[in-house]
Amino acid sequence: MSTLSWIRRVNGTLGRLAPQTIANQMRRAFMTPRDLPPRDWELPLLAQAERITLRFGLSALRWGQGPTVLMMHGWEGRPTQFASLIDALVGAGYSVIALDGPAHGRSPGREAHVVLFARAMLEAAAELPPLHAVVGHSMGGASAMLAIQLGLRTNALVSIAAPSRLLDVLRGFAGVVGMPERARAAFIQEVEYSLGIPLKHLDVAHYQMNIPGLIVHAEDDTFVPVKASQMIHEAWFDSRLLRLEQGGHQKVLADPRVVEGVLALLAGCREPARQTA
Repeated sequence: MSTLSWIRRVNGTLGRLAPQTIANQMRRAFMTPRDLPPRDWELPLLAQAERITLRFGLSALRWGQGPTVLMMHGWEGRPTQFASLIDALVGAGYSVIALDGPAHGRSPGREAHVVLFARAMLEAAAELPPLHAVVGHSMGGASAMLAIQLGLRTNALVSIAAPSRLLDVLRGFAGVVGMPERARAAFIQEVEYSLGIPLKHLDVAHYQMNIPGLIVHAEDDTFVPVKASQMIHEAWFDSRLLRLEQGGHQKVLADPRVVEGVLALLAGCREPARQTA
């Protein structure tokens, strides 16, 4: 029996008898990332990076010189997963700062979620030069869009394979781990309490996105449904939607069309926006 099958069996049984207990356990599982090492193809870029530590202990990698591009990886991700895009940006004359999200890499914390990621981006921006652009993948993309709502200043935003609303992510997770109805409802309540923001506010349909942007999604993404990209696009009037037939959830980051689209977006932007305290 696989680990997931065992979890589903336990949740299916205990979730009916003790729904709150299962909800608490699954909330911790949902917010506790694994520490996954970089792949071999990431190592050359990692060796070229300058490791920096921002206030509150946030760790980041830096490459190049020029207008600043801030990057945020996704759940259980790493800065070097952006390798193709980082190489292209540095070659085009940009400085890239890629964060280790909270509880990821060398950044502090035991748990992570989209709100903590968004706040980390705000904390980083307060110490960095004015941001020319922000790039986020998966949960990093969702956190970047949320950070804009919380006051992050940038001239352009790129969202790659990001969900459009957190409630869909929670329902999907609850289904995968086999939580019955009462445990699922308690799980969603527990997550909402931990976030400190009502789930209805974590939906791009209610966001104000008034900067140029690029939305990227692959049709064959099995982690975040491609329909999320259309919902983001409809809520973001000044955005271009780039949908690719292939690329899944991760390989899309290295697609030459994505690199070309990001460079074109940044080249058309004005001078970097300055952050306000």
